[in-house]
Amino acid sequence: MADPCLSCGACCASFRVDFHIADLETTPGGCVPVALTVPLTATLVRMRGTDEAEPRCIALAGEVGREVKCTIYEKRPGPCRDFSPYAALNIGEEGCARARRRHGMAPLGE
Repeated sequence: MADPCLSCGACCASFRVDFHIADLETTPGGCVPVALTVPLTATLVRMRGTDEAEPRCIALAGEVGREVKCTIYEKRPGPCRDFSPYAALNIGEEGCARARRRHGMAPLGE
């Protein structure tokens, strides 16, 4: 079974992605490129593009619902790593279903 996330990308074009600065490449153990983020507070940053009226993460390449990839997949922040952990098994959860509906796709497993 193909990983539906490789052709979806709806979550990357639906939600804000905020995370602790500990995930940034400038901190020990961090890896997210600082240039792809905007500061929110002294301890929180957001992925660029996810705060727009029509959000789309700056790291998302391709066409949502057709073929996509995360250009920083191995360096993605914690919220992205934790989102819909069973999607690759075609098992979604409510956040995944909302994002897919927003882009005209059926929830996983339907």
